[in-house]
Amino acid sequence: MQNVRERHIEELLCREVQNIGGVAFKFVSPGIIGVPDRLVLIPGGIVSFVELKAPGKKPRSIQRVVMRRLYHMGARVVTIDNVMTVMRFVDLIRRRPWNFIRTSIRKS
Repeated sequence: MQNVRERHIEELLCREVQNIGGVAFKFVSPGIIGVPDRLVLIPGGIVSFVELKAPGKKPRSIQRVVMRRLYHMGARVVTIDNVMTVMRFVDLIRRRPWNFIRTSIRKS
C-alpha cells in the first residue's frame, strides 16, 4: 500500500464522498498557510476538514497548529493517509454523523 500516492487517496476520497451524496471541495485560503486540503460537506449539515497525506506521512507543524485551532473551534478535522482510512471516514460519517465530532478514525 506504500506505493499509493497522495493524489490517489485524494481522488478516492472525492469519489467516495460523492457516492454518499456529498462534495469534497479543494480548500484554499489565500494568505493563510497550513489549512487542510479538502472541505467535505455531507447532506444533513455535516462539514469536515480533511488533510490528505501520502501513506505514512504526517502533517507539518504549521498544519497541526491550524488543524488543532479548527478542532478547538468545534470543527471536525481528520488526517487521511491511506485507502482504509478513507473508507472508515466515509463509513463513519454515513452511519453515525451525530457522533462524528469526537470520534477517532485512525487505525490503532
